[in-house]
Amino acid sequence: MIYILDTADLASIKRCNEFYPLSGVTTNPSIIARANTDFWKLLLDIREIIGDEKMLHVQTTAKKAEDIVSEAKLLRERLGENFYVKIPIGEEGLKSTVALKKLGIGVTMTAIFTPSQALMASVAGADFVAPYVNRLDKIGGDGARVVAEIVELLDIHGLDTKVLAASFKNTEQVHKCALCGCHSVTVTEDILKDLISYPLTDAAVEGFDRDWRSVYGNKKISDM
Repeated sequence: MIYILDTADLASIKRCNEFYPLSGVTTNPSIIARANTDFWKLLLDIREIIGDEKMLHVQTTAKKAEDIVSEAKLLRERLGENFYVKIPIGEEGLKSTVALKKLGIGVTMTAIFTPSQALMASVAGADFVAPYVNRLDKIGGDGARVVAEIVELLDIHGLDTKVLAASFKNTEQVHKCALCGCHSVTVTEDILKDLISYPLTDAAVEGFDRDWRSVYGNKKISDM
């Protein structure tokens, strides 16, 4: 499983990059807009925090394929090689994906809601497809099932595209996606924390500490 952080909050990125096994950061125009700061400085600050070895996914705002390609080239030029341009599924998005793959630029096709969209994006050359799990659940759909069907389709047709599931509100949604073989997820810091939190774990650790202190006080192993 590839874990990616979905935010442009620099403090959150610093914390999570220190403690969690992250493979990168994803952003989108809404996330960037919420930061309400200089666009390029923000992205370069994110790159500095995560380093060149981790992925940075940034979405274009252009609508026409030629403009999408131009924006993608500029983004990669400034942000480095381990970069993936996020492009919403659509005719112009597919056209630009084919062109960008010829240039060796990674593509994450986003705003995916159906398996057929994901399959088309994969055939066009997308490295990642990003289905929105919670948005599907909110309208009475089954986001995890859509993810499972996408995983199955990619496997059936021998395609290398990875599923990057997005739009989560709780860990159960993440768990269901992991169970069906989803390759990667992008989540908030709160979801990351919830994925490793459990009351019985806290109780067990408190028991360990209590028993140790009853015999050795506050001594550490290095003091023994």
